[in-house]
Amino acid sequence: MSPASPPRVPVEERLFSLVLALLATESGLTKNEILSTVQGYRQRYNRSGDNSNLERQFERDKDDIRELGVPLETIESPGQAGNNQNLRYRIPRGDYELPADISFSPEETTLLNLAARVWREGSLSGESRRAILKLRSLGVTTDEPVLGYAPRVRVRDAAFEPLSTALEKNVIVRFGYLKPGETDARTRTVAPIALIQHQGRWLLHADDQDAGATRNFLLSRIVTPITTTNKRHAAFDATATGAALAELEKIWDERTATVEVEPGTDAAARLNKRRGTVQLPDGSLQLHYSDFEILADELASFGPEVLVTTPPELRAAVRDRLLRTAADHG
Repeated sequence: MSPASPPRVPVEERLFSLVLALLATESGLTKNEILSTVQGYRQRYNRSGDNSNLERQFERDKDDIRELGVPLETIESPGQAGNNQNLRYRIPRGDYELPADISFSPEETTLLNLAARVWREGSLSGESRRAILKLRSLGVTTDEPVLGYAPRVRVRDAAFEPLSTALEKNVIVRFGYLKPGETDARTRTVAPIALIQHQGRWLLHADDQDAGATRNFLLSRIVTPITTTNKRHAAFDATATGAALAELEKIWDERTATVEVEPGTDAAARLNKRRGTVQLPDGSLQLHYSDFEILADELASFGPEVLVTTPPELRAAVRDRLLRTAADHG
């Protein structure tokens, strides 16, 4: 008789436990210490076996909490420089706590709770619970989900749930997919392999039935409801997900952009904390990216706080976005 599966820990509870653990340590925790002790990981940790799936989960969770504005640090163990297996992780409390001059008045708390009720009734209900993570870990309690201090809460795309169901049933699906630069969506017929998260965004890794090859589809670019067909497909190898993530990571590592950022701005704070950001000798920042259009959208959102230096096509794309915004607003 096989042993019972460990109880499922909700993602927001796992992230909350991870933040608390990393706030509580001055010297940091190794990946092994985190996986074997923190709520949400320890239930599935195998002390004598393979924990590769759990390690990948931890890598995605690191991206998640950084996207929420948490200053997660990676430090080398004393005397073991260059040994990635013994890297330690921590959240410096001084960088994470709310500034001393920020507090919530009763009226502001009421408005936050009102907004939370609206979120709870809408399609954001699952993701909105995660926005409470920062305030809870700072000791702020509330009966409702609230918007924390400058979090970035991502909406789970409408395609996520139907695709998740299709994955469970091994059925082929169709949807309209709009690529950047195109005006009309193309219908894609695919056999879903896995829903994966990379750099804070959800993608569908699937076997494109028309192209005869595997492709990654950003859920945010699926512009029609998911249509489930009556065709089933064989289950894919479990290693396919890891291979897809490895390929995305390789692309992200190879592609870089250089930007000049206004010191002391929101852009400087966010881009400096971006994973892999390097400050060059002249003060500019080197950024890694996997999707050209997504990076152009992100940099354009900072307005005059950012100037793209290279590559020239990214500079032109950001400029075009700013010109369109100016034209739209007269």
